[in-house]
Amino acid sequence: MYAADVPPNTTFYHGTKADLAVGELIRPGFGSNFVERELKHIYFSATLEAATWGAELARGPKGQEGARGRIYIVEPTGPFEDDPNLTDKKFPGNVTASYRSQHPLRITGEVDDWVEHSPERLQEMRDNLAKLNANGAAEIIED
Repeated sequence: MYAADVPPNTTFYHGTKADLAVGELIRPGFGSNFVERELKHIYFSATLEAATWGAELARGPKGQEGARGRIYIVEPTGPFEDDPNLTDKKFPGNVTASYRSQHPLRITGEVDDWVEHSPERLQEMRDNLAKLNANGAAEIIED
């Protein structure tokens, strides 16, 4: 689902290891799960599956790298666009319903009953990400 086609009242999710509360804002300016630099966008999805990967792969706040993954229900506070790192690059269309914004996301709830991937599947994804990093292909488009 492209950003231009997102219907009103769509539920959005953000997976992370940060321990946050309803009403807090998640802002751009932090590192990602994939690169060692601050990002000018905050990323989110309209699918629980994409948010699950975010929660599981998140590095976690400094000093809390082993924290449990969390999935927050969020609402954008400003305009958003398709995530160019996935949309039409890795997946034709926007099947992951992944978006990004330079504006904060407001936390409106938390998903408590999400299902983690198996340890084997999670390791497979980590191995794939390590290969991308080793090949210099784990690039985040921020322009």
